[in-house]
Amino acid sequence: MSLLDWFANREKSEPIIQKRQEREIADGLWTKCVACDVLTYTKDLRANQLVCTECGHHMRVDSDERIAQLIDDGTWKSLNEHLKPTDPLKFFDRKAYSDRLKDTQEKTGLIDAVQTGTGLVDGLPLALGVMDFRFMGGSMGSVVGEKLCRLVEYATQERLPVVIVCASGGARMQEGMLSLMQMAKIAGALALYRDKQLLYIPVLTHPTTGGVTASFAMLGDIILAEPKATIGFAGRRVIEQTLREKLPEGFQTSEYLLKHGFVDAIVSRTQLKKILAQLISLHQPFFPVIPLLKGEASHPESELSLKVDR
Repeated sequence: MSLLDWFANREKSEPIIQKRQEREIADGLWTKCVACDVLTYTKDLRANQLVCTECGHHMRVDSDERIAQLIDDGTWKSLNEHLKPTDPLKFFDRKAYSDRLKDTQEKTGLIDAVQTGTGLVDGLPLALGVMDFRFMGGSMGSVVGEKLCRLVEYATQERLPVVIVCASGGARMQEGMLSLMQMAKIAGALALYRDKQLLYIPVLTHPTTGGVTASFAMLGDIILAEPKATIGFAGRRVIEQTLREKLPEGFQTSEYLLKHGFVDAIVSRTQLKKILAQLISLHQPFFPVIPLLKGEASHPESELSLKVDR
C-alpha cells in the first residue's frame, strides 16, 4: 500500500471514529468542559457539583440538581406547584406563545422557570427559590413572579430565611406589562419581609440579567455570586451606545462587581451549602429553632401549606 493510499484510508475511517466518540459523549459517560476542553467522567463531575476539576469552571445546573445540592435529603417540600402560565396577550412571534410554553414544559419537565419550596440546609430551615435557565432562558413571567412573591410572603409568616438562586435572561416579553410588574411585586414583598428583620440572600449565577437584576437579585441583605458569572442589566453594546463610552473588559462579571461593591462575596458552588448554613446560623436568634419540616410550626395557628387570600 502506498503512502497516499494509507492517508486516504485513514480519512475514510476518521469520520467513523469521530462519530463513535461523539456518541459516547452524547450518551452521558463523559462531559467536555467548555472553558478548558478537558473531558471528565460525568459521575465524577456531578460528585463535584458540575464544577470542572481541572479549571474550576462552573457549568450550568438545572433547578432539580441545584435543590439536591443545597437541601438536606428528604426535607424538600415544594410550594405552589399548581400555578401554571397562560397566554393572556395571545402573543405570536415565530410561533404562538402557548405552543412555546407547551413545548418547553415537555422538554424540561417543568411548569415554569422557577421552583420554590422549603427545606433544611445542614439542619437549618429556609425558604428556597431556584430559577431554571432551561425554561425560556429563565425568563420572569407572571408565574415566576407570583411563586417568588408567595414564597417571600410565606417566609415572612413563618420567619424563615429566604434564598433565591438567580439564573435568568430577564423579564418575559411575551407577557408584556404583566411580566414587568413582577419586579415591583416581588420588591414589595421583600420590603415587608425586611421590616421583620429577616434574612434574604440572593445567589447570582450565570447569567443573571435584565429585570431580575433590576429587582430582587440586587435587594439582598447579603449578595453572593458564583465565580465568573455574567451579571448585568443590558448588554454591552446597548450600554456603550447609550453612554457613548467604551466599557472595560469583564465589567459584567461577578469579580468586577465584587471589586466595585455590588456583590458581597464570590462563593464556589462546592462551598455554597456550607456558607449558607453559616450565614443562617449567625442569624438563628431571629428564626425558629425547631425545624418546620418535622411537623412543628413556629406558631400554633400556622401550617406548612401556604394560605393566601386573593
